[in-house]
Amino acid sequence: MRYRRFGKTNLNLSVFSLGTMRYLASEETACQTVQQAVSQGINHLETAAGYGCSEEYLGAALEAGLAWDRSRLHVTTKICPTDDAAAMERSIDESLKRLNLDYLDCLAIHGLNTWEHLAWVQAETGCMKSVQKAIADRRIRHVGFSTHGPLELILAAINTDLFEFVNLHYYYFFQRNAPAIELASQKDLGIFIISPADKGGQLYTPPETLKQLCLPFSPLELNYRFLLSDTRIGTLSVGAANPMELEEPLKYGDRDFPLTPSEIAAFDRLESVMVSNLGTDKCSQCYACLPCPENINIPEILRLRNLAVGCDMTDFGKYRYAMFENAGHWFPGNRGNRCTDCGECLPRCPEKLDIPALLKDTHQRLGGKSGRRLWD
Repeated sequence: MRYRRFGKTNLNLSVFSLGTMRYLASEETACQTVQQAVSQGINHLETAAGYGCSEEYLGAALEAGLAWDRSRLHVTTKICPTDDAAAMERSIDESLKRLNLDYLDCLAIHGLNTWEHLAWVQAETGCMKSVQKAIADRRIRHVGFSTHGPLELILAAINTDLFEFVNLHYYYFFQRNAPAIELASQKDLGIFIISPADKGGQLYTPPETLKQLCLPFSPLELNYRFLLSDTRIGTLSVGAANPMELEEPLKYGDRDFPLTPSEIAAFDRLESVMVSNLGTDKCSQCYACLPCPENINIPEILRLRNLAVGCDMTDFGKYRYAMFENAGHWFPGNRGNRCTDCGECLPRCPEKLDIPALLKDTHQRLGGKSGRRLWD
């Protein structure tokens, strides 16, 4: 396992972190998963107050690991933003109690996804008042934020200079947040990548077309290498539900060197085939089409279409498309069938795409039953 300095926190974190959103089956399984992760070199455990019983289970695992050196094991939890400082104070103490800890290495403001959330954070009487008090009395050592929000909001949050780290989405198949990675690096924030295997493309179960395009590598391996070769990135989340699910990702825990010529060739081949398959319908993700009067998340819908048509990632597209209209600010925007053919987006598209037609095509390809977030 390799370790990297986590920005200005100066914590030395393993390049893979155990994310505990998915280990909700039982306390016993949670303890086994944590024990396995720590034995394989993971020194960063991440949870959230909103992840069902996750904090309690992690607390039990920490209590069971009495021989562990607490100074070498780092724990992050996440608490949602609020305009109520007293509510944040209670939440911090409740999380510490559930985790059986007297301090947190890191607290992330969880889901800083809207401009209203950012206003709460910046308000003198908002949640940061209690966070700063907890930092002063050493219940919290470092503060950051997690986000599923738009790029402009992420950049604004980083520029507040209130935070020491950021948890965000960024993968080979989703590079929209590249400017946020660069700004966070310039400001020496620790950078934590959320769910690179699942939200990064359901790469544990890739379609055959994608597997063939990535040979001699697996899609999962290439995505991990894309991220691990970037020295600005501190750590990647591994959301193992049981000890066995740690086996595959941790094969790459020491592969943090620059991309090799053969890996670069695989990425070039993948990009070339996608461009060929999509032809003149390829969306370049410039986001110029927004805002949409029907609140349709045009760029994300067309990104899912790019992946489905370009390299047969249809199942992943259906999985993500089902979240529209069902996950609130965690995955905002309406589905493609809400398009009224108003045409407002058309003159703004530099590629002259027939956006209404592509939205309807995507809905036909990917539309199905509604989805929901895992912990709901």
